[in-house]
Amino acid sequence: PDSAAAAVLDALNATDSNGTEALNATAKFVATPEGTALAYGSLVFMALLPIFFGALRSVTCSKSKNAADMPETITSRDAARFPIIASCTLFGLYLFFKVFSQEYINLLLSVYFFVLGVLALSHTMSPLMSRIFPASFPNKQYQLLFTQGSGESKEEIVNYEFDTKNLVCLLISSVVGVWYLLKKHWIANNLFGLAFALNGVELLHLNNVSTGCILLGGLFVYDVFWVFGTNVMVTVAKSFEAPIKLVFPQDLLERGLEASNFAMLGLGDIVIPGIFIALLLRFDVSLKKNSRTYFYSSFLAYIFGLGLTIFVMHTFKHAQPALLYLVPACVGFPVVVALFKGELTEMFR
Repeated sequence: PDSAAAAVLDALNATDSNGTEALNATAKFVATPEGTALAYGSLVFMALLPIFFGALRSVTCSKSKNAADMPETITSRDAARFPIIASCTLFGLYLFFKVFSQEYINLLLSVYFFVLGVLALSHTMSPLMSRIFPASFPNKQYQLLFTQGSGESKEEIVNYEFDTKNLVCLLISSVVGVWYLLKKHWIANNLFGLAFALNGVELLHLNNVSTGCILLGGLFVYDVFWVFGTNVMVTVAKSFEAPIKLVFPQDLLERGLEASNFAMLGLGDIVIPGIFIALLLRFDVSLKKNSRTYFYSSFLAYIFGLGLTIFVMHTFKHAQPALLYLVPACVGFPVVVALFKGELTEMFR
C-alpha cells in the first residue's frame, strides 16, 4: 500500500550526517570474536573466584564456634528433595511471569534481593576489612538482641554481635545496593552475584561425598530436562531481573560500560559444583597429608567442564545446561584420582 511505502521511505530518509540508516539502529548487535572471547573468559574467571575463595573459607567456617558463621549442613535426604523443590520453584516463577506483569514481579524481587545482596556483600567483605583497617582503628563492639517474654520464660529471637568494621561493610554494601536498585547496572549485579555465590559455597556444607553425588546427579537431570525439554529455564533466566546470574557484555569493546548485549552464567552452575569442590577441600584437610589433590583435581575439572559448555553452546548455537558437562567432570575426575591412589573407600565413607 502507498501509506506503507511512504513510511518506509520516511525511515530510509531519516539518516545522520554519516548516512547511517535509521532502520539499522534497531538491528541486533552481532558480537565480534574478540568481544565474545572477552565476555566468556571473564565469566569463567568470575565463576572461579567464589569457588576458590568460598572453598577456603568453608574450611575456616567448619571450625568456627561463632553461631553467625555456622554452616548449613545438607543431608542425603535434603539432596534427594532439592531437585523436586527447585523444579516446583522454577515452574512457579514461569507461571508468575506468564500470568502477572513482569514489571511488578521484578520490582518486588529487586527489593527482596536488595536486602539479601547488602547482607551477603557485607559478610563477604568483612574478613577483608579486618585486614585493611589499622590496629589503631577504634573498633567498638555491638550486640543486637531481641527477646520474647520476660523473667524465666524469656526466649532469645535474635542475638547478633557485630563491630564498627561490620558497620563500615554494611554502609559500602548499601551504596552498591542502591546503585543496583536504581540503575540495574551489570557491575552492581555481578558484585551481588559473586557475594551470593561465595556465601553459598562457604556456608552450605555437604555432609559427605555420597550426598554430593546425590545432589549433583539429581540437579544434572533437573538442568537437562528444563533446558532441553522445555523453554521454561531460558524464559525465566531472561525475564528474572535479579542478581541470580553473572553477566558480561559482549559489546564492551564497542560501547564501554553502557554495553547491553550480555552473555550470562547462572549462579546455580557455580554454587552447586562449588559446594562439592569445597567438600573435597575439607576432605583433603581431614587426610592431614599436607596435600590438596582432590581439591585441585575437581577445580581443574570445573574449568574443563565450563569450557566444554561454552564450546558446545557456540558450536550448536543453542543454550546448554552447564551441569550436563560440569557434573560428570567434577565427580569423575576426583573419583579417578581416588581409584588411582587407593582412597575411594575412604572418600565415600
